[in-house]
Amino acid sequence: MMDNPVTPRDAGRPGPRRRDRHGRGMRGPVAPPQVPLAASRGEVFADLVQDSVERLERRWPQLADIDFLVLDVPRLEGPGEPWADESIPLGGTVPSRDGQRGRVVVYRRPVEIRTKGRDERAALVHEVVVEQVAELLGLTPETVDPRYGEE
Repeated sequence: MMDNPVTPRDAGRPGPRRRDRHGRGMRGPVAPPQVPLAASRGEVFADLVQDSVERLERRWPQLADIDFLVLDVPRLEGPGEPWADESIPLGGTVPSRDGQRGRVVVYRRPVEIRTKGRDERAALVHEVVVEQVAELLGLTPETVDPRYGEE
């Protein structure tokens, strides 16, 4: 007879599994949360928008009163209605009114589809943010960011 110091677990009693079925232990995450690999595409995209906004806020402090949002895709105005100009927008604005803050919206999927790499995506995101801020403030994009169109 074997002398086993570990008492066998009662089969009827539920409890946490200590090891997987191959005896190697429970699997953990592929990468720790602080590593960029753990960030989703949406989170990375939101960071690009935030970087662009921070760049502009240094020059335009009134942007602190505007909400910047990221949506996956633009919504149609009504069921089955196509966009007026037949192209999918990359961003949009909602002016402030009735005590609500103005909004700038950047659409993630249309921007991602039009870009190949992170640098190209960051440049297009900044371009979209500059254009939408310019529309909201009633200015030209070149006034909002003098380097607009150079990148």
